[in-house]
Amino acid sequence: MNCILGIDIGTYESKGVLVDHSGAVIARASRAHGLSIPTPGWAEQDAEAVWWRDFCFLAGKLLESSGLEASAVKAVGVSAIGPCVLPVDEKGRALRPAILYGIDTRASREISELTAALGAEWIRRTGGTVLSSQSAGPKILWLRKHEPNIWSRTWKIMGSTTYLVFRLTGEVVLDHYTASFFQPLYNLHTRRWEQRACRQVCPEEMLPDLDWTASIAGSLRPEAAGETGLAEGTPVIVGTADAGSEAVSAGVVASGDMMLMYGTTLFFINILPSLVDSVAFWPAVYLFPDSFALTGGMSTTGAVTRWFRDQFAEKERAEEESGGENAYARLAEAAETIEPGSQGLLLLPYFSGERTPINDPLARGVLAGLTLAHSKAHVYRAVLEGTAYGIRHNIEEMETEGAAVRRLVAVGGGTKNRLWLQIVSDVLGREQIVQYTTGASYGDAVLAAMGIGWDSAGSGPAESGRVGAGRAESGGNRRLISRWVEAGERIAPVLQHSDLYGRYYALYRDLYAGSRSTVHQLAALGVGTAADEAKTDDSRKGR
Repeated sequence: MNCILGIDIGTYESKGVLVDHSGAVIARASRAHGLSIPTPGWAEQDAEAVWWRDFCFLAGKLLESSGLEASAVKAVGVSAIGPCVLPVDEKGRALRPAILYGIDTRASREISELTAALGAEWIRRTGGTVLSSQSAGPKILWLRKHEPNIWSRTWKIMGSTTYLVFRLTGEVVLDHYTASFFQPLYNLHTRRWEQRACRQVCPEEMLPDLDWTASIAGSLRPEAAGETGLAEGTPVIVGTADAGSEAVSAGVVASGDMMLMYGTTLFFINILPSLVDSVAFWPAVYLFPDSFALTGGMSTTGAVTRWFRDQFAEKERAEEESGGENAYARLAEAAETIEPGSQGLLLLPYFSGERTPINDPLARGVLAGLTLAHSKAHVYRAVLEGTAYGIRHNIEEMETEGAAVRRLVAVGGGTKNRLWLQIVSDVLGREQIVQYTTGASYGDAVLAAMGIGWDSAGSGPAESGRVGAGRAESGGNRRLISRWVEAGERIAPVLQHSDLYGRYYALYRDLYAGSRSTVHQLAALGVGTAADEAKTDDSRKGR
């Protein structure tokens, strides 16, 4: 049996699948890992201990559970969180933990500096949007300014997928979709690194080569074969950020399709026939040469539900650990007994700043309307409703900018929470199609199948090489997505709830505007307090 391996490294969990010629999953595996928050507003992960170790573990586990020989794996597809900034030395060793995507907001000053140096209009003209916490360029500049000892030893700046592909093949390559978030370094129109920005941030030679997602980056090196259990010489595609692969796994390929990825964060991908300039969102060259996207993301959607569970659901977690019902399911059951609107509660879910559409790294969570009548169930429902208002805000702003949304497709771990999905549909007044897929790892397998030329009937592989994306674009291979991905469940809105939620949504918008100045001051005080505590702790330890 020939098969394709797909592995995705997520924020808190990594997943992998083996997929056969028909698109059926013949083995799957997962592994949980942690996220480091060294100080408020920062988010980091260890490339060696998390990204690479997870990849090796999953590759071995999948071969073991399937009973297949390594030679049965005909191609490898990989995705990971992004955009990330990872400096490596000349041997490809990580010099520090990776600085993560938009949930890391450390580079606010560098955003201002680069905007002043290059000009906001030039940045928008070349990169499609203004700089934000999702942009990798300011974080690279932060690294150069604040960690000169690291910078002096840096050979290359890698993203998460770049690092994994390098460990597998020795090639340093980044896909165009992920590169679109390396503003102001990447030019969306020329699809090249922009020299003017490189002079402000880092030399071009420190950046990866650029290629299309489904192109073959290289073949598995002997040392990587030894660590992963895969066969030397196996083709490895360039890969992409996890959201792109997740969209493929859900069949989000047509113009007007929008993916809502319910994860630790919430990510939007709206497929478009051409580039759209944006103030609030992140335009991108998409996975294939003739496709584009307008993307956005909320910083702490699933992360807020996790925070609530960890802080306030000790009883539910204990029962789950003793073999009882899942703690999230228990919380949802209680919240379902509460009427829409949570009896006058309103939550701003900006627990680590917010990305789109407000792009405010100093935003913070706010819970308004509390009374002595409110219970834990009320507050948990308000958490779910607050994230739904944020989703509505994003979609409304996206359509205002000219990017129409025709079809909403929900994916990700959060889709297990049926109450959450229903609340979102009710708040939006729109239907969602829920794809209960294996996720980004399955999309990785689809893209790798394209890369080696498997056709839509699964009769490949054909010839391989770095033209995989071109073949995928030109005909039959694109049909792999529609052939392998089954139609999902539909979640229709309850329209009387939609009317009520419309009133709450207006107050949600007002609450942010009215509390913005106060929470910015609180954010500054909180960062200062954390820094003072860290200094005191270091002095006690004699550092």
